[in-house]
Amino acid sequence: MAGNREFMNRRLHSLLGVIPIGIFLVQHLVINHFATKGASSFNAASHFMENLPFRYFLEIFIIFLPILYHAIYGVYIAFQARNNVSHYGFFRNWLFMLQRVTGIIVLIFVVWHVYETRWQAALGAEVNYDMMADILSSPFMLWFYIIGVVATTFHFANGLWSFAVSWGITVTPRSQVIMTYVTLAIFVALTWIGLRAILAFINPELANI
Repeated sequence: MAGNREFMNRRLHSLLGVIPIGIFLVQHLVINHFATKGASSFNAASHFMENLPFRYFLEIFIIFLPILYHAIYGVYIAFQARNNVSHYGFFRNWLFMLQRVTGIIVLIFVVWHVYETRWQAALGAEVNYDMMADILSSPFMLWFYIIGVVATTFHFANGLWSFAVSWGITVTPRSQVIMTYVTLAIFVALTWIGLRAILAFINPELANI
């Protein structure tokens, strides 16, 4: 019975990491990428998202609650994890470890990012280009966000590989190798989008380098 519950919890944790959290991550990065087009483009995209119908319902049930479950159970998995080098080999075992490490980093990053944006918005501040530019004007926060974004995109992309295995999508060694390259491409693409957005808040010209 306990084994079945553990199996279902891990399945749900994996699924939520892709749907809806993964979809929200991609959407969030795309919205931030509008900063490369200038302050007015980012503000327009941000305001469009804020004015979506049923916004609070979507934020609570499609974003915050799934993230909360994924984060809490993810911390449990991270501290219960054992190296699986005998099963997957040296390279995949390193990715297994990095998945747990980046999970903790992402949790810290997301909590702080929510505090700096959504919590401040609840107190009356406006989430716009100027807010993000002011946050990232600090060298410490700039590097914090860079590390946070890279950790987040890696955690998502590498999590897709585990999702494909655990849900029986990639069951052969060849399909798993192909999925490794696919997820690597996803990681590079999302990281590029995320870092360009960060640089755009500092100086739009840097995002075009």
